[in-house]
Amino acid sequence: MTSAPSDPTPDRQPEARLRADAEHNRALILAAARRLFAAEGLGVSMASVAREAGVGKATLSRRFPTREELISAVFADRMDAYAGAVAEALADPDPWRGFTGFVHAVCAMQAADRGFADVLTMSFPSAKALEARRDETYHAFLEVIARARSTGHLREDFVPEDLVILQMANAGVVAAAGDDAPDTWRRLVGHMLRSYAAPGAPIPAVPDAPAPATLFRAMVRLARTGPGSA
Repeated sequence: MTSAPSDPTPDRQPEARLRADAEHNRALILAAARRLFAAEGLGVSMASVAREAGVGKATLSRRFPTREELISAVFADRMDAYAGAVAEALADPDPWRGFTGFVHAVCAMQAADRGFADVLTMSFPSAKALEARRDETYHAFLEVIARARSTGHLREDFVPEDLVILQMANAGVVAAAGDDAPDTWRRLVGHMLRSYAAPGAPIPAVPDAPAPATLFRAMVRLARTGPGSA
């Protein structure tokens, strides 16, 4: 009488548990990094991410050996949204409206997530996927510019670098205003869109300025804690 073949399932169970544990830890790390980056920007230490996730530094290093790998994984969905915004601009039958809508959408993304504000104004040479996605969106934005300029509504001297300058300025305003005057960025963007408009172009409305008291609170906080502290 031949014996029945042994069930291989028990041998696979430890391996399956290890894979499940690894995926669980990865999810914890990504969620923790998203929270910290969104609230504090990319200056957060890897040790802080590990503590927030409730895992050891060694576990974090196994899942994400470098900071740039972690950043790339955390902001993959944000970069998809960034690319989606430029695709929406290209699909708009009104090229000028598509241009202004894209600029506003990108600045809104920055305001909602301080980490993403940093991603848009920094370079990550070893994060190949993130850099490739950003380059792809940049080249699509060149088409957005060309379409808007063809209507005569976008100034001829507007260049792609002007968006980078706006993103840098917007990141600074978002960080400086913090929770004291969270909508301050909207007025900055409104004024900048006006400066990009050629004579006769439809001018986007400029939102009201923050109340003096809210800006004063932001200034007091900056004096106490320094730039970048919300």
